[in-house]
Amino acid sequence: MKAELNEQALLKGLAQNDSKAVETLYKSHFTMIQHFVENNNGSFDDARDVFQEAMIALYEKVQLDSFVLTCQIKTYLFSICKHLWLKRLHQMGKYSSPLNAHEESISVETDMGMFEKKEAAFAIMNRALNSLGEPCKSLLEGYYINKKGMQELANQFGYTNADNTKNQKYKCLMRLKKLFFAQYNIGD
Repeated sequence: MKAELNEQALLKGLAQNDSKAVETLYKSHFTMIQHFVENNNGSFDDARDVFQEAMIALYEKVQLDSFVLTCQIKTYLFSICKHLWLKRLHQMGKYSSPLNAHEESISVETDMGMFEKKEAAFAIMNRALNSLGEPCKSLLEGYYINKKGMQELANQFGYTNADNTKNQKYKCLMRLKKLFFAQYNIGD
């Protein structure tokens, strides 16, 4: 109930051009849109443009007395942003599926659930990686994030050869997996 009242206050603030309401909406929801756009052939600037357009659309809607929001603000913004981004991809020739409004409204709820689940899993993975310790953390980051080869990592970490580095990476990965699932299963 409190979250619903907070959302109503944000909508009222947006309707009244309250800069705190606008700032809160940006801080609360832009990152979600940024991840969506960047994971779908876009850039930070693309995400910013799409989010700005969605905020303008929401602003115009809250100006109408007849407007009633029947979902959470983040769901509404995500739906608008997804539609705008898919439309832009279609115009650039990077997305060929026709936009069916009914199918899209069903998939937005599904996408939001999947997005929130992925975000939670990424947060758990980040905590697990940070609790892994050195040299495992740096070794795994070097291989998976920085795309370094085994020989380069062997030289960096002082292992005798690439095979030893590969074995160490495997051991570190198993430790990370154990830490991740210990935390992940607690959340279920």
